Amino acid sequence: MTTVCGVRFKDVGKVYYFDPGEAAFAVGDHVIVETTRGLEYGEVLLANTEVEDSEVVSPLKKVVRAATEKDEKIVAENREREKSAFFICLEKIAAHKLEMKLVDVEYTFERSKILFYFTADGRVDFRDLVKDLASVFRTRIELRQIGVRDEAKMLGGLGICGRPFCCSSYMDEFRPVSIKMAKEQGLSLNPTKISGTCGRLMCCLKYEQEAYESLLSTTPRQGALVDTKQGRGYVTAVNLLRGILTVRLIDEDTVVDFPKEEVVLLRDGGKKGTPAVLEEEPQ
Repeated sequence: MTTVCGVRFKDVGKVYYFDPGEAAFAVGDHVIVETTRGLEYGEVLLANTEVEDSEVVSPLKKVVRAATEKDEKIVAENREREKSAFFICLEKIAAHKLEMKLVDVEYTFERSKILFYFTADGRVDFRDLVKDLASVFRTRIELRQIGVRDEAKMLGGLGICGRPFCCSSYMDEFRPVSIKMAKEQGLSLNPTKISGTCGRLMCCLKYEQEAYESLLSTTPRQGALVDTKQGRGYVTAVNLLRGILTVRLIDEDTVVDFPKEEVVLLRDGGKKGTPAVLEEEPQ
C-alpha cells in the first residue's frame, strides 16, 4: 500500500495522486506540488489515504508544501496576466492571418511557460506566431490545438436540457460514447437530437447505458419468437423501461401486450429485429 493525497489543478479536472510525505492534508487545502511542468498550485480533493500500489503511477511526485498567502497572490496575478495575454495573442493571430480560434490561456505557477489553447479545422503553421509571442512575453510559449469537446469544457455553457454542460460542471474526464448506445436506448438517431453543443454525441448517453445493457440481456428483442398464455407469437415492439412486450399472436393474428415475466423466449430476434423462423416440431 502507498500513502497518497489527491490534488486537482482546475475547478473541474482530473485528480492526480501525490506523495504527501510526513504532512497531513485535508480536503480543501491548497498545496504546491512538483509536476513535469515544474511547481504547480492545486487543491486537495482527497485527503491522505492508502491505495494499492497498482493504482499509483511511478515515480510518485511529492507535495512540496502547503500553499501560503504569497502563493495565493501569485495565482491571482497569473489570472490577471492570462486575461491580457489572451487579447495580445488575438491581435498577433490577426496580424499573422492565421485561421485559428483562441480558446484559453494558462500561465504555469512559476510563469516559466504560457500555454495558448486553440481550435482549428486543420493543421496550422504557427511557428512565426510562437516567435512573435516569445518576443513579447520573454518566456517559453506553447500553442496547443484542442478538440471541440475540450473547447466546450473550457468555455462552458448550457446544454439542450437547460443545465450547465456536464463536462464543465463536474466531469473530470470524457468517457467514450457511441451511436450504438443511442440505438440500444431507443433514441432518435437524428444527429441534432443526440448531439451536444460541441457537435459530438452527448456525454449523458453513457449515464444509463449499464442499466439498458442489463435490461437488454433479460428482454427478448424485436422479432423474437415467444410463447405466451394465449399462444405463440412474434415480438413486434419492446418497451425496455416498463418491461412490456407487444406480441403478434400467430394463431389469432392479433396484437397483445404482455409483461416480459409472462413470456417464454423460444428464439431471440435478429440483430435488426427480423423475425425468427418458426420450425415445425416433429410429430
